[in-house]
Formats: sequence, structure tokens, C-alpha cells
Amino acid sequence: MKSKVLVTIFSLMAMLFVSNINLSARSYDGQLIYNPIEENGLMVGQTVYKMGSNGLHNYMKYNYKYDDNKRMIESETMKWDGTNNEWANDLRINYLYEGKSVTTTYYKWNKNKNSYILVPEMTVTMDNTNM
Repeated sequence: MKSKVLVTIFSLMAMLFVSNINLSARSYDGQLIYNPIEENGLMVGQTVYKMGSNGLHNYMKYNYKYDDNKRMIESETMKWDGTNNEWANDLRINYLYEGKSVTTTYYKWNKNKNSYILVPEMTVTMDNTNM
């Protein structure tokens, strides 16, 4: 009886080990490396690098802003522009908290206008049951 339990436990551990290896391998498929930036226990940004044949290269950059209740109020995404060797604005999401509702408003960067433009079809209001 004890040996049957031990075999079952060993088999379960082996399955978990193999699935963990698969998950780890899958997360490196794109060869992305994440470098988070934290302040006062909150992630305020992160830079994502892509592994190339001759090292790491800039890929994406994220900046986050929070309110006094430590709720995210803005998330900005930038892409690396290799031609101009600089970060280029891409997307900004604003979060508005009203009572138990959260509204996410999406803005896409417009190069011609040099500003973010509202994407109204992406704006969503949801009830947050955790509030």
C-alpha cells in the first residue's frame, strides 16, 4: 500500500516537473527578457529586450502610473524604433475608478498629429467586485 502511494506521489512530481520545464521553455520561445522597475513596492515600468544573434536588443518599454490607493491609472507602451534609435510611443491605457466600476480608455499614438488619439470602440466599463 505504501509503495503504491509513493509511486503515485513520484509520478505526480515527475509530471509537475515536466510541465514546469515545458512552461519555462515556452516562455523563452520569443527570447524576450524582462527588466522591471519598482518604486515603493509598485512596478512603475519595465523594459523588454529581445535576444538576437549578437546580444540583447531594445524591444518594448512600459510605464505605469498609480493613484494614492495604489491602483493603476495609466499604462503606456512604447516600441523601439531601430531606424531612429529611440523609443516611439505606441499605446496608452487610462483607468478611471468610480465606485465599483472601472473604465479603461484606449489611445493609439498618431505620428502625424504627434499625440495619442482616442480609440472609442476599445473603451470598456466593468464592475469590479473586489472594490
